[in-house]
Amino acid sequence: MDSDFLLIQKMKNGEEQAMESFINQYYPKILKYCCFHLPDTGDAEDITQETFEQFFRSLNQYRHYGKALNYLYVIASNQCKNYYGKRREFAVGELPDQLDCSMKDLPGWIDLKAALNTLPPEFKETAILFFFQQMKQKEIAKILGIGLPL
Repeated sequence: MDSDFLLIQKMKNGEEQAMESFINQYYPKILKYCCFHLPDTGDAEDITQETFEQFFRSLNQYRHYGKALNYLYVIASNQCKNYYGKRREFAVGELPDQLDCSMKDLPGWIDLKAALNTLPPEFKETAILFFFQQMKQKEIAKILGIGLPL
């Protein structure tokens, strides 16, 4: 049994300590992900909070098939897309000028931002998940709902 499964079972049983542990474990990763997708750190924090709220609202229906973090990424991705509404440019097109996340002191942030902005939207998402979230290709394919060869 993996630790996510046990933690989720405790959360389903109403253990607040388990919920707090879950948030402490995954909040920084989801916030970092949202920081890459939204132009404002405050908006990224709001979307991160909404991601966890949505997860907890649907906790009773949640079926654990792997990593809970992957499911959180899917929720966060949808929340970021919703943030931009009908705008077809995916949120990664507007990377934040500054981050309160761990990227704040990265030299060359402007060059990195420019390089990511030259990628097509589907490659930007993949690049962010692979290079900045250190996810495996198999996990990225699952999150994005695409085949691994793609």
